[in-house]
Amino acid sequence: MLAMNKSKSVKSLGTALAMSAVLLAGSLSTSLTPAFAEAVRVTAPQAPSFADAVEAVSPAVVSVRVEVGAEPASQRQSSRSGQDFLPEGHPLRRFFENDRGNRRGFGDRRRGRNFGASQGSGFFVSDDGYIVTNNHVVENGSKFTIVQHDGTELDAKLIGTDPKTDLAVLKVDAKEKFTYVAFSEEKSRVGEWVVAVGNPFGLGGTVTAGIVSASGRDIGSGPYDDFLQIDAAVNKGNSGGPAFNLKGEVIGVNTAIFSPSGGNVGIAFAISASSASAVVNDLIKNGAVSRGWLGVQIQPVTRDIADSLGLDKAAGAIVAEAQDKSPAALSGVETGDIIVKVDEQSIKDPKQLAKVIAGYGPDANVKLTVIRDGKEQGLDVKLGTLPGAKKVALKTDRDNDAEFKLAELGVELTNTPDGVVIAGIERGSPASDKNLRRGDVVLSVNGTDIKSVDDVSDAVAEAISSERKAVLLQVESQNRNRFVALPLDLG
Repeated sequence: MLAMNKSKSVKSLGTALAMSAVLLAGSLSTSLTPAFAEAVRVTAPQAPSFADAVEAVSPAVVSVRVEVGAEPASQRQSSRSGQDFLPEGHPLRRFFENDRGNRRGFGDRRRGRNFGASQGSGFFVSDDGYIVTNNHVVENGSKFTIVQHDGTELDAKLIGTDPKTDLAVLKVDAKEKFTYVAFSEEKSRVGEWVVAVGNPFGLGGTVTAGIVSASGRDIGSGPYDDFLQIDAAVNKGNSGGPAFNLKGEVIGVNTAIFSPSGGNVGIAFAISASSASAVVNDLIKNGAVSRGWLGVQIQPVTRDIADSLGLDKAAGAIVAEAQDKSPAALSGVETGDIIVKVDEQSIKDPKQLAKVIAGYGPDANVKLTVIRDGKEQGLDVKLGTLPGAKKVALKTDRDNDAEFKLAELGVELTNTPDGVVIAGIERGSPASDKNLRRGDVVLSVNGTDIKSVDDVSDAVAEAISSERKAVLLQVESQNRNRFVALPLDLG
């Protein structure tokens, strides 16, 4: 009897809701536009179903498990869940901290070398096993495992990463053909439905739905920000997972959440498909993203700057300095020039200039339109290659990861005007055992002169690929030079 009463109650409630919707549509039609009234009449009684889209795309979505070295897993999970990449001082940063305000950093590893695991999400973009996820999911990883929709676990290798957009590509080698999804070629509309599929809190295979709340968001995470804001529930572990439209196309890669508590509050950010697809193609093809490089330090043209120069509007990017021997300097760009166009595309601010230049490949020829002394003039520039773009050349998941190996050895390096300096030494590490100290300057690695931290990583990677058992550092300490051999085979 109780069950029957419940059934009647639900049925009555459904009838009442349907009648209310019809009455609402009828009342609206007398006071609002016919088009709006018709939209309410049609949509109010009908709730959308995501089941068909979810059933089609779910096999392409995977959980990504990452074995992490040199950092406690609990610390990594709390501090790198997709939001800690905001710069220090950013107004949104306080909302992305956990209750204790944990920070990643070398100084947090005082308890010795720790190995743990972190989890995220990802999705197949080809039937031969290429997987897209976030860079911060795989960062510092030594081993990668993906868990498919049916629970099957497969080893994966890292193909390449792009920290500037927080994207990464993994690859699974298997004979089977995988179900995969494609990026949408259409621009997402604010208000359209979106479905997020991923691995929140390690639960796996979770589906949430909402709408696109905004587009083109710049949250200050990097020079190429182009985020969709969505209100589908996204939590820790969703990072790297896809956001779908109802056609089953990927419109974004879930990356960050805005949350005082660390959980979902209805504001999440996804890298737009238009930004992600080009980066992913480069990573699959080359293992790295090659971007055009102009070589200028720029700042916004404020209203005050525009007024002082007699300009009608505050737009463009003013050149604070053209870097020595950069493409800009060699092409005649001068301090004080205001860049207002690249080819035929107008530039409204420095952020747009960075995106436009990055959209060109290295060695591309572009025409800059600049305002100098109140007059427009054109400059022909041959772009260079953005420094720092390099391929992740890994022979195995762990033993050939140079950056991981440096952290494992207990060394933190930084670039300074005096050269590459040791900024931190982990207590009890091989570097500590060899009496390396903070402030020591690294002059060479395995006989190769060192000018940057990237040079160190490249030299260590070369030593690992050559299966050397140690890497030889020449360091300057207290005005004297010495050689220090650090073991690469740590078991």
